[in-house]
Amino acid sequence: MKTTRRHLELLSPAKNADFGIEAINHGADAVYIGGPAYGARAKAPNSVEDIAKLVKHAHRFNAEVFVTLNTIFHDNELEGARAIVYQLYDAGVDALIVQDMGLIEMDLPPIQLHASTQTDIRTIEKARFLDQVGFSQIVLARELDLKTIQQISDVTTCNLEFFVHGALCVAFSGQCFISHAHTGRSANRGECSQECRLPYRLEDSQGRVIGNDKHYLSMKDNDQSVNLRALIGAGISSFKIEGRYKDLPYVKNATAHYRQLLDEILIDMPEYAKTSTGLTTFSFRPQPEKTFNRSATDYFVNGRKADIGAFDTPKFSGEEVGKVTKVMKDHFEVDSQIDLHNGDGLCFFDVHKELVGMRINTAEGKRLTPNEMPEDMRRGMTIYRNRDHAFMRLLEKDSAIRKIPVDMQLYETPEGFELSVTDSDGLGVTVFCRIEKQSAQQVEKAEESLRENLAKLGGTDFVAKTISLNLSQPWFVPASTINGLRRNAIEQLAQVRTESYKRPEKRLPVNPPAIYPEDTLSYLANVYNKKARVFYEKHGVKMIAAAYEANQELDEVPLMITKHCLRFSHGMCPKEAKGVIGVQGTVTAEPMTLINGNDKFTLKFDCRPCEMHVMGKIRKPVLQMQPPQPLQFTPRNK
Repeated sequence: MKTTRRHLELLSPAKNADFGIEAINHGADAVYIGGPAYGARAKAPNSVEDIAKLVKHAHRFNAEVFVTLNTIFHDNELEGARAIVYQLYDAGVDALIVQDMGLIEMDLPPIQLHASTQTDIRTIEKARFLDQVGFSQIVLARELDLKTIQQISDVTTCNLEFFVHGALCVAFSGQCFISHAHTGRSANRGECSQECRLPYRLEDSQGRVIGNDKHYLSMKDNDQSVNLRALIGAGISSFKIEGRYKDLPYVKNATAHYRQLLDEILIDMPEYAKTSTGLTTFSFRPQPEKTFNRSATDYFVNGRKADIGAFDTPKFSGEEVGKVTKVMKDHFEVDSQIDLHNGDGLCFFDVHKELVGMRINTAEGKRLTPNEMPEDMRRGMTIYRNRDHAFMRLLEKDSAIRKIPVDMQLYETPEGFELSVTDSDGLGVTVFCRIEKQSAQQVEKAEESLRENLAKLGGTDFVAKTISLNLSQPWFVPASTINGLRRNAIEQLAQVRTESYKRPEKRLPVNPPAIYPEDTLSYLANVYNKKARVFYEKHGVKMIAAAYEANQELDEVPLMITKHCLRFSHGMCPKEAKGVIGVQGTVTAEPMTLINGNDKFTLKFDCRPCEMHVMGKIRKPVLQMQPPQPLQFTPRNK
């Protein structure tokens, strides 16, 4: 049984370095960002130079930077990946988030490794294995419930990371191959084409239409706001916000929201502390419902629920405004209790059930004039607001300030004065100045002036928490003298903080090597290179199939494995029916079919683990794909 984890980490996404800096400013303890290549979001790469800039800013607050290298690698990409790792290590990166076990078999610098959500950590045995092979942090599957998380916590010593906000992949991460099967764009290679967000027709085993033109594989967005305390109790120590493709207002808003929630918890639970330094103040009230989301679900944390799908649209419809009461040639009226503004973005579902958007040029009470009047608007339609212009204007400005509290103590010396400054991490400096002391003529004004000048820390990372004047009598000290003393102390303290920062240490694997929970691996293990094969063989695996991306699986196989069940969401679950007899007899988990154009997917249901398998074949044109060409990186001289 391990000791309670005593640090809590808020982990935010960074599309680029500037987004990452804003996430830190808004209270993130760590950020994750894509590197120059090999990240699971191929459209969000960043240069090593930009990442180094982010690292420098983050480390000022003892915040950490994690870089995603969480694709699977072809053999001819491994050396390029290794070269990037060394460059990132030299740039000061704190950890790498990885999927491919082949990396572990390479000569890498002593940098921490985190197991990506793409490694599909949904069993106690898998989590324990990854803990034993040297991962410092593992990202648990989004589908886990509190009981399973607690069981994993009981048998591991690494940090447990869990997604608490943002988009949900319908499939177990790393177990979705639809994109590659249809387009050659592999989710495991960072190029998912998001087939799950398309509309489908759903038919039962007899070909009867259950529903048409619905986004049956599209989930609502994750929101664990009300479950944070329970997750902490179950052993989660890192709370992750999804969104490396999201815009800056989303990152600011979501980060600020969870920062405030976690800070409230830290006040109530002093046995825990956050992993970084600094207090953040905001110029806005965080409201996560106002930036991109597909409505909210806490998914499976508290058990299976029916209403987890965003079947109507994968887009952001926003908050409900009210009903249309009048439609005119160039304007319309809406019955609403919400104050609407010029520039607001509104939308509605038209007669074809498509989401139609518009921008409001002028809002005069209930009368709204859009930039272009929609053709299909009707009386009685529900209007939604997916862009609150006033709220967005707040987020477009500087919307947060992060400061490190310091205690300042001024003393007199025989030759002048000394100033000691100690920050909230216990780091401190003392500086001196020689000056002929002069008794103050105006006692109260002299003391007030000293305090005011010592507190002038506005352009720095620091804010005065306490100021103590340890003087034998009131002295007059020129403002230029005390300001110089303060500047000198703060500059030295900033340097001390930089020099004292210690990168987290890499964990070593257990010896002898841990044995993998299974001795046979199918294509689902995503083994795409020889070094990954060596890794699993070293850990006791006897038979290893090639990854789906190697085009070895040509028969019908699960292209997606998901905890989401369309039988359950339509009230047709055999477990829920519990033997009830209907016109067709006892309810059984018969297959269903999803259809989009010429694409048909058979849905098979494995009721023992409560999983749905979306079956299909690889398309022949994909078989002609050539192996990826290696990227060119200059090897690091060692």
